Amino acid sequence: MEQTKSKQSNFLLRIIQGALIGLGAVLPGISGGVLCVIFGIYKTIMEFLADPFRKMRTHLPLLIPIGIGGVIGFLGVANVLSFLLEKYPDPSVCLFVGLIGGMLPSLFREAGEQGRNKASYVSMYVAMAAVFALLVGLHLFAVEISPNFLWYVFCGFCLALSVIAPGMSFSTLLMPLGLYEPFVAGIGYLDLVVLIPGGIGGLATVILFAKAVDMLFKRHYSVAFHAIVGVVIAATIMIIPFASFAASVAGFIVNTICVAAGVAAALWLDKFNQKYTGESAA
Repeated sequence: MEQTKSKQSNFLLRIIQGALIGLGAVLPGISGGVLCVIFGIYKTIMEFLADPFRKMRTHLPLLIPIGIGGVIGFLGVANVLSFLLEKYPDPSVCLFVGLIGGMLPSLFREAGEQGRNKASYVSMYVAMAAVFALLVGLHLFAVEISPNFLWYVFCGFCLALSVIAPGMSFSTLLMPLGLYEPFVAGIGYLDLVVLIPGGIGGLATVILFAKAVDMLFKRHYSVAFHAIVGVVIAATIMIIPFASFAASVAGFIVNTICVAAGVAAALWLDKFNQKYTGESAA
């Protein structure tokens, strides 16, 4: 009887962990992959994704409740985010900027867990410059991205990458391109026009890159992680609604409060994560 209760408790705990990972996957500034690391299941997930046929019997029973929770958490927040971005675009983006900015110290700390060297900083600056060049180029040449099948495939790629590459939030790349809101809205409304190509992109990413990303982080952890930090910094700066701050005093105050609230929430989450990790290690 006690063994049955223990199994049920573990199953429920994994569902809750999966829900938090799902929330982290969709919320700007929070990485589902980092939460997987915190909950001690990243290695299990990567081993399964890298070799699903051999690991199915041993790993799948552990990952099923995680997957159930992930879907619940992801879909549960998608509609809320879509509403906020539609009704209050600038304050919502400022809140997200605060979340991302508040997570940067922990992201940088995690990037240096295995030390830093010259290559680490070079990778960070190169990645930052590349993203700046891409996004500024799109802006200067007035390139407008209209969401379509191929772009939603790209969105699925970014979403899957945020799980298999700890620290990478898929919103970091999608928000500057104007793809985050329609992608999240499509998921929230279970729109097959979004779900099908997004699923194709996500599945293709896992099949093609899971093993390579796993190997990259094992062999070149610091260089890979610092490149992610560079991407996050550049993309975050590019989504700040500077014009909204200058439009009016009221807009400046509201945006500033939203940024501060985002930073506070991110710092609280980081503190919680460190406490959780410390308790788990003990």
